[in-house]
Amino acid sequence: MELVVRAFPVLPGQEGHVQDFVKELRTDRAAEAADFYRRMGVTRESWHMQETPHGTWVIAVTWVLNKPLEVAAENYAASQDSFDRWFKGQVMQVTGVNPDTTPLGPATRCIFDSWSTVG
Repeated sequence: MELVVRAFPVLPGQEGHVQDFVKELRTDRAAEAADFYRRMGVTRESWHMQETPHGTWVIAVTWVLNKPLEVAAENYAASQDSFDRWFKGQVMQVTGVNPDTTPLGPATRCIFDSWSTVG
């Protein structure tokens, strides 16, 4: 399993659109979203909204299983499926980040990772 963590800036005025995007993923497009994640090899994804002095950010955490991360990213960037185009368009509108050219979002690097030894 590979873990992808990235932070997306929310463009000014798009905060409400983030909420609409999430609502649509949970309701009208839930079946398509489930199929999308299955096809991309994603077993779990969570989004976390954070208000900062520098604006609103969405922090996304994705667990990719059974696919090398590079393959999953290439598949996502290249996909022209109608739902995938809609999804990537929403990301672009809200954040300004183009998933076709930056499928893993803004570059991140892990600087600390600790696992509990409490049993």
